[in-house]
Amino acid sequence: MLGAIVGDIVGSRFEFDNIKTKDFDFFREECFVTDDSIMTLAVGKAIMECNGNYDDLGRKATIYMQEIGRPYLNCGYGGNFYQWMYTDNPLPYNSYGNGAAMRVSGCGLVAKSLEEAKALSAKVTEISHNHPEGMKGAEATAVAIFLAKAGKSLPEIREYINQNYYPMNFTLDEIRDGYQFNETCQDTVPQSIMAFLESAGFEDAVRNAISLGGDSDTLAAIAGSIAHAYYGVPAEIEKEALGHLDNRLKAIYDQWVQFMKDQEN
Repeated sequence: MLGAIVGDIVGSRFEFDNIKTKDFDFFREECFVTDDSIMTLAVGKAIMECNGNYDDLGRKATIYMQEIGRPYLNCGYGGNFYQWMYTDNPLPYNSYGNGAAMRVSGCGLVAKSLEEAKALSAKVTEISHNHPEGMKGAEATAVAIFLAKAGKSLPEIREYINQNYYPMNFTLDEIRDGYQFNETCQDTVPQSIMAFLESAGFEDAVRNAISLGGDSDTLAAIAGSIAHAYYGVPAEIEKEALGHLDNRLKAIYDQWVQFMKDQEN
């Protein structure tokens, strides 16, 4: 979860001012929290409320995504999701937007098996992004996080994604010059996963993602969420990122940290 938040914040200032290099200041004063972090925390809140019984996860995710997300009117919601957020009876709208993938890190982190990672991802995705490509993008992200957490190697993770979700038959250098802003799962998630697969550490994964240009905060949130599960997050980066959360969001994050500690005991 922290990895998604870091990627979101670092990538925020580049979303509409793309760069094509890894050489940039990681944090700047103009960095900010977007919908990627807010929805990640909302899903995390729903997971915590379920406390191991996930039968009602979809309903709880809907409640907390709206309850936590509504005060942040201008955080970057897409047009259709904005309507979903502020309607009293939110229904899935056949979306394959990359918002499906940026919010599922909690699912991969709490899952006790690969199948559970897939099931939890489905529950928090089908409430809005129920197009097959939206479901696929979210599941691929949650699965990559689970595999990274489980200690699988980079080649093993790459092979699983390649066999079950997206062809991992490209390099970042090959696609960087021609890659453009895209808000779909199918043109965001594979690139984000490759940013992780080509990385040499957590920070490097985030830099890889942002260097592609495109929807920078979401690319970096997805890559960061997987990289966190694989590498961890350096303490100085954690401290800087959490300083960008307001008290309300920081309280949810702190609850999540304690929740995960309790799960390990």
